[in-house]
Amino acid sequence: MIWAVGGFLLLLISGIPIVLALGIAALVAIELTTTAPISIVAQRVYGGISSFTLMAIPFFVASGLLMEAGGIARRFVALAGALVGWITGSLYMVSVVTGTGLAAISGSGSADTAAISAVMVPEMKKRRYDIDLAAAIIAASGSLASIIPPSIVMIVIAVTANQSIGAMFLGGIVPGLIVMAGLMLGAWLFARRGGPAYRDGEAFTFQRLGRTFLDAAPGLLVPVVIIGGIVGGVFTATEAACVALFSTLIVTMFIYRELKPRDLPRILLKAISLSATVLIIISTASVFTWIIATQGFPAMLSAWLTGITENPIAFLLIVNLLLLVVGMFMESISAVLILLPVLLPIARSYGIDPVQFGIITALNLSIGLITPPYGICLYVASSVAGRRIEQVSRRIWLPFLCMLVALVLVTFVPAVSLWLPSVMMK
Repeated sequence: MIWAVGGFLLLLISGIPIVLALGIAALVAIELTTTAPISIVAQRVYGGISSFTLMAIPFFVASGLLMEAGGIARRFVALAGALVGWITGSLYMVSVVTGTGLAAISGSGSADTAAISAVMVPEMKKRRYDIDLAAAIIAASGSLASIIPPSIVMIVIAVTANQSIGAMFLGGIVPGLIVMAGLMLGAWLFARRGGPAYRDGEAFTFQRLGRTFLDAAPGLLVPVVIIGGIVGGVFTATEAACVALFSTLIVTMFIYRELKPRDLPRILLKAISLSATVLIIISTASVFTWIIATQGFPAMLSAWLTGITENPIAFLLIVNLLLLVVGMFMESISAVLILLPVLLPIARSYGIDPVQFGIITALNLSIGLITPPYGICLYVASSVAGRRIEQVSRRIWLPFLCMLVALVLVTFVPAVSLWLPSVMMK
């Protein structure tokens, strides 16, 4: 176990890509601490991704890329502007609402952050908004894709925890909306103290709202079909991903007519590349989790935690602290595959619902998307805004606190994540 965990941490600190760190640490540990044949590596690599449910990932990724290229993202921005553009700090509000809408289609935080940044940052600069706070809020808005269905991270959590994907998706909706409301409130309080730049939003009119809603309606139908179909038992998550891709293709090519056949090879190749990155991490992580499980790491950690406290609240505080730190240094899917198989059985022993624990995990790791040194959403937003990561990090406290409040509610008020699944999955 020391070879696996210690080797992995050493390689991770050295800056080696996480997929290599997982693979090398697992190989060394297998050779030095077990008598298992080396063929076990191939078996675990294949077994890690030979899941019908995981087939949903490339389809959701492709759907998100089509959404960005085909005009759906721009129409979501226009609708969000009509809905909340009259509020003080209007462009911050529009970014948050747009991020929530895009999260319900793509499932990818970095993709959503890039899409929002490309549309909103130029306008924010034009109106002289605090661009560092703008990048921080956009990064947090993009990170909502880890919580709001159809989140790719949620799919991996559900598969790893052997839970219903529909229940996990439903469990993320209320926490996601709480984060959205918190970000909007925090941005409004900041903008209220700012100068006139934050008070130049367009007046609210039902005519404008109706026009932008009708324009965005075809794109809005996609998440409704996805979530409704899964929850209603019409199709599985993988089938829902295929429906999402097909629906997005129809909307962007034949309704909006902004996507041309010649654009498809480029988009699909990018989807293949992004999906392969995710799946190779899953496959190598499955080898790593197998070796630490065979070496008794879960039992040792369980004994250590129960030795510290028998109080579920104290356990959740420790887990939140651990996941927050891990999320700052590690990619979300890797963290799920390494930690969830270890922590979930312990959580069950404390009487914590697996769906609630899955949402806690996803929310912690989504906070990691906006915090250095990993913070992929923060890096994307900073890059598009033309700001250094150090500059944007000074403003990250506002969205960080908003997301932390949501995390506290999900952790200590189980109904926040469990009420909707209990009502809809009867």
